[in-house]
Amino acid sequence: MQDKIKEILDKEIRPLLAMHGGDADFVGFEDGIVKLRLKGACNGCMLSEVTLKAGVEELLKSKIPSVKGVEAVE
Repeated sequence: MQDKIKEILDKEIRPLLAMHGGDADFVGFEDGIVKLRLKGACNGCMLSEVTLKAGVEELLKSKIPSVKGVEAVE
């Protein structure tokens, strides 16, 4: 499961974040929750929660049904 999540992050999500000066690292996957560390412009951005929930979470949930949510961690 983690490999599939990382693949989607690397191929689809990270390039989109990079266009805005941001990035995200995979930290873990537990109980249906993907944990990411936001970096670059995403770290501390007021819209990062919107990007995380409306963008990253929705994409992952649509491609991997066992993903129930995404959380940012330090």
